[in-house]
Amino acid sequence: MYIKKNYGFWMTFNWSKWPFFIGMGYAGIIACLGYFLDIHISVPWQPISIIGIAVAFYLGFKNNSSYDRTWEARKIYGGIVNSSRSFGAALSAFVKGEDAENVKKELIYRHIAWLTALRFQLRLSKPWEHTEERIKGKYSPIVCEQYLDQLDEELKQFLNPEELQSYQNKTNIPSQILKTQSVRLQELLDKGYYEDFRHMELHQLIVSFYTDQGKAERIKNFPFPRQYASTAMWLTMVFSFLVPLGLYEVFKSVDSWLFWVYPFMSGLIIWVFYLMEKIGDYSENPFEGTYNDVPITSISRGIEIDLREMINDTNIPKPMLGEGGFLL
Repeated sequence: MYIKKNYGFWMTFNWSKWPFFIGMGYAGIIACLGYFLDIHISVPWQPISIIGIAVAFYLGFKNNSSYDRTWEARKIYGGIVNSSRSFGAALSAFVKGEDAENVKKELIYRHIAWLTALRFQLRLSKPWEHTEERIKGKYSPIVCEQYLDQLDEELKQFLNPEELQSYQNKTNIPSQILKTQSVRLQELLDKGYYEDFRHMELHQLIVSFYTDQGKAERIKNFPFPRQYASTAMWLTMVFSFLVPLGLYEVFKSVDSWLFWVYPFMSGLIIWVFYLMEKIGDYSENPFEGTYNDVPITSISRGIEIDLREMINDTNIPKPMLGEGGFLL
């Protein structure tokens, strides 16, 4: 997630420059054919402008829908933040007994392990994601075996070796961690660490974690419908092909040097439409590991700090800071 006030113009342009240069080159060829060879290739501008209005409306629909996916992902993690704090506060207040402090630490650490496993799983690559623009060296790699190796290193801090080993052949490790947490809470109830009513409160929080995980997995595993995404791309390409043909009709009657502004204007219009399309395209997948993701690593670190401070733990990590204007 970008955390500075604005993307710089040149940063934005560099990210999306090729449609501008290709469009300007295409229009430049048409201009040269007309000026030097008297070969005029043009189409009336009026029907092209109608197509442009239709494309703009369609891109607006796509961008709104893509933004909804990103904003929903952020709300899901906001819910995880709130429920995690409630879970930590409930454990601090409810768990009583001789070994209460160690029990609280075990449950808090297992919850942090769930947060870690969930963010790793959400950052695995899908075929429809922009894997070529993932932040190198920051997120789990595409290969699942490497992903599991990295995850093991992270989880060793929070789980004992026997429990960690029990997750090795599981398809959905975050779900299994929550299952273990639920079983452990029942064991603690049976041993008298808290009463039945308080156990139900804790179990409801486990249910909320499952709910939020399922919502996040829905966004991750179900792409923005490809018929909408593909149609937006093809409509933009058709409009971009027609723009220089229509603008030539407008500029060909200009006898001065202003005629040579025509390739630049064509490239500029094409760039604007492609930029809108690309922004929507890169907002569809908020967990893909690129620069505009929801910063789930930073959010998870914040939850970890809050929970470990509740049990007066030591060696608590610092909050994550932005790197180059991006929060991971």
